[in-house]
Amino acid sequence: MEQSTYATRPIHPVHAALLAGALPLFLGAMIADWAYSRSYQVQWINFAAWLNAGAMVFAGAALLWAVVDFFRGDRRRDRSAALYLLVLIATFVIGFIAALIHAKDAWATMPAGLVLSLITFVLALTSVWLGFASFRSGVGR
Repeated sequence: MEQSTYATRPIHPVHAALLAGALPLFLGAMIADWAYSRSYQVQWINFAAWLNAGAMVFAGAALLWAVVDFFRGDRRRDRSAALYLLVLIATFVIGFIAALIHAKDAWATMPAGLVLSLITFVLALTSVWLGFASFRSGVGR
């Protein structure tokens, strides 16, 4: 096997923590929305709104890090890095829309809140997968 001439550097630990930190919060928001759709206990929507807000903090910081890292001069910009950035942007935008939906009255959040939470979680899962897959060190290949 031939070693490639360009080996990407591994993901920075802080970037990894920010990227992975949003995923369980988006999952929690989706589960809280699902619990509200089954029980109609208003507190579940409050949980979902707060979990979504916390996830947006992590996702926003990870997005900022990814944008700076993408446009740095010493980084090679390829399709996987661009796809990672686009999915992370989509995660942030859909998560922001979900936050606006969760700001409504509890009855007005369904079913859009649950659908947006599901879409945001899938996008967050995809961005975590792409983020960790596109920043391999190249060692051991």
